[in-house]
Amino acid sequence: MMRAGEPAPEAPGGGAGAERSTEAPTLRAVRLGQTAYREAWAQQLALVDARKTGAGEDQVLLVEHPHVITVGRSRAALANIVAPGDVEIVEIERGGDVTYHGPGQLVAYPIVLLNDGERDLHKFLRNLEEAVIRTVARWGLDAGREPGKTGVWLDGRAGRKKICSIGIACRRWVTFHGLALNVTTDLGYFHRINPCGFESSVMSSMAEELGVGIALADVADALATELATTLGRTLVPR
Repeated sequence: MMRAGEPAPEAPGGGAGAERSTEAPTLRAVRLGQTAYREAWAQQLALVDARKTGAGEDQVLLVEHPHVITVGRSRAALANIVAPGDVEIVEIERGGDVTYHGPGQLVAYPIVLLNDGERDLHKFLRNLEEAVIRTVARWGLDAGREPGKTGVWLDGRAGRKKICSIGIACRRWVTFHGLALNVTTDLGYFHRINPCGFESSVMSSMAEELGVGIALADVADALATELATTLGRTLVPR
C-alpha cells in the first residue's frame, strides 16, 4: 500500500536557477495513499477548477482505491455491469466504459493544463500509454498498444491481456481522471463487470505476469517519473 503524503522522487532537470524561458513546465507528484474514490474525485475537481484559471500547478495524484466500480460516458457502460455485489458503483464524467478500482491497483490522475501545442487529446492519451509502457518495462514486461483500444496491452502467459485501463476528461484544456495500472490487483473483481466492454478474462496484472509480488510504491515512483517525461514536464516533490 502506498504511504500517504510520501512524494515520488524528483526527476533530473529544471533547477531553481534555470531561466524560465528554457524550463519545462513542472509536474508535482502527490501520493494520496489509499483514498475513497469520491474523496479523490472531489480533490480532482477542486484542482481542475483552480487550474482552469491558471492558478495552481500541474499535478499527478497517485492513489489506491478501496473496491469501487466506475462508469464512464459510454452508452453501453451500465449494461456492462454484470454482478457488482457489494461493490459501490459511481457514475462519472470521464470517457470510456466501466472499470474496476481496488487494492493493489495504482491509479494516476494527471491534472494538467495543456498549453498551446499540447491541445491534442489523442496525443495526450498516447503519452499516458507510453508512460505505462516504459514503467512496466522496468520490470521486464514488454507491453504495447492495441489499435483502436485505448490502454496498455501485453502478450501474457495466457494470451493477449490488458494491464492498464485509461479514461480521461478535460475542461478548458485541463485534464483529469487518468489511468489504472494493475500491479497486484485481485483480478477476480473484474468478473463483476465487462471491463471496457471486454470479457473479464482479458485483464491481467504485473504480479500475474511476473509471478512475483511487487511493491506498489516502487511502481508509483517509476510511473511518476515516466509521466513527467512523456508529458514534457519536470517532476517535483510535494
